[in-house]
Amino acid sequence: MRGKQSIKRKILPDIKYNSLKLAKFINYIMERGKKTTAQKIVYGALDILAKQNNKEGLEVFNQAMENISPMVELRSRRVGGANYQVPVQTTEDRRFVLASRWIIEAARNRKGKAMAEKLAQEMTDALNNQGLAIKKKDDVYRMAEANKAFAHFAQY
Repeated sequence: MRGKQSIKRKILPDIKYNSLKLAKFINYIMERGKKTTAQKIVYGALDILAKQNNKEGLEVFNQAMENISPMVELRSRRVGGANYQVPVQTTEDRRFVLASRWIIEAARNRKGKAMAEKLAQEMTDALNNQGLAIKKKDDVYRMAEANKAFAHFAQY
């Protein structure tokens, strides 16, 4: 690892559900420092999810994120002049970051609706193991399986 390790900042839980993960997710949604807009989007999506599934919105959110979270990821490793894609087990924090990134990207790629509706639809798809975010997870898993032969290059 090059340079100094960055200091991990403390983050306050979100206002409505008192959840740290949801607060992080709101921060990932946020653009140009507009946190209240990001909160409206996320809370709107959770309200839509709660109505559709007859469960609490946070419960549905956690289940959807669990379904999207990857167990392994690929890291590039240079060995003897060649670059190998090495499958590596992901940490809990990294799993949440990747899942958040994938679901937000998938929701933004949908067309024609408000962001809260697109996010709710993508989370519903994730709950049913469908949608672009699940496809991304499956692609990463398939690549990791294909490159399992290079697992001995992983650094522990």
